[in-house]
Amino acid sequence: MEDPHKTVLETLAAKGRLRALASTRGLDFTSNDFLALAESRSLRDAASAALARGVPIGAGGSRLLRGNHPEHEALEEEAASFFGSETALYFPTGFAANAALATTLPRPGDLIVHDALIHASFRDGLDPARIQAISAPHNGVAAMDAIIKGWRAGGGTGRVWIAVETLYSMDGDCAPLPELVALAARHDAMLLLDEAHATGVYGDQGRGLGARYEGAPNIISLHTCGKGLGAAGALVCLPRLYRDFLVNRGRAFIYSTAPSPLMAAVVRASLKICAGAEQERAQLATLVRHAGEGLRKLGIAPSGTQIQPVIVGEDNRAVALAEALQAKGHDIRAIRPPTVPEGTARLRIALTLHVTQDDVDRLLADLAAERARL
Repeated sequence: MEDPHKTVLETLAAKGRLRALASTRGLDFTSNDFLALAESRSLRDAASAALARGVPIGAGGSRLLRGNHPEHEALEEEAASFFGSETALYFPTGFAANAALATTLPRPGDLIVHDALIHASFRDGLDPARIQAISAPHNGVAAMDAIIKGWRAGGGTGRVWIAVETLYSMDGDCAPLPELVALAARHDAMLLLDEAHATGVYGDQGRGLGARYEGAPNIISLHTCGKGLGAAGALVCLPRLYRDFLVNRGRAFIYSTAPSPLMAAVVRASLKICAGAEQERAQLATLVRHAGEGLRKLGIAPSGTQIQPVIVGEDNRAVALAEALQAKGHDIRAIRPPTVPEGTARLRIALTLHVTQDDVDRLLADLAAERARL
């Protein structure tokens, strides 16, 4: 009998969708380490200093058992102050944080309206048997409004939860936040802002695209620490009522070993670095503008952010193009369905401070040559 797992893998391979782990190679055009903090001397020194003062590497248990450490609590207090929220809660990963938000806070009888391109971690937390969840067209505020009105007209009486990313991880475009905030106000809805790719890069002191709205009683924001902040974990910034609810009902929080206290100490240092990183953010913005000019010359519309998709379409062609660029020293990867919609396989160019304008020019020259060849 053929093992069904083997059949699935063979099918993926035939479609050009078989995944495999690959080591880093060449110049970084694929990571989310936008400010180049992950390997920085500053964070290395912060880790060394924390170890020297006795901060443990492992937590030894969940936060509700013996795993709660003063470093976790200090980080959450400092994060709430930095981002402007009432409280914060530290999770081991952004995936766990997003899943906890989706599965825990909306209650039976509520409605979740989410952008069609929101992170898989949020979608995986949805439970159709418990909460009605409806996907809205990407950045479709009017469509969200119509969905909510239709739900109310059909007898919906619970609370509405609107979930979006502020900067989308595969398209590099931004959510229309003023319109979404107004929509949430009109419908007395909660607005969940996933700031994963904006934290550290945008907003005053790198506090994210939604920084001006933080602290409102109907705003919950997720700031991952493993991208622009160069560390690991995720901070959910939210009103105290909802923090307490997550601590009591969030299975991804309750039943996970607590994040490393050492990493909490590193994130504390990263927030301080982020607050003063105006020069680095300006340097990255200049790099984004420079890349945009080069992309236009290739007939590719720039996203305007540090995440730039190059739509290829067919899966195998995207893989071949990525491999050709890797062979020329550019670490760039092909993104295929189901991560992106069918027919939109792409290269995802991530601009970080690991590269220069000259590096970008070489990448675009090689991209133009390989697109023509393939």
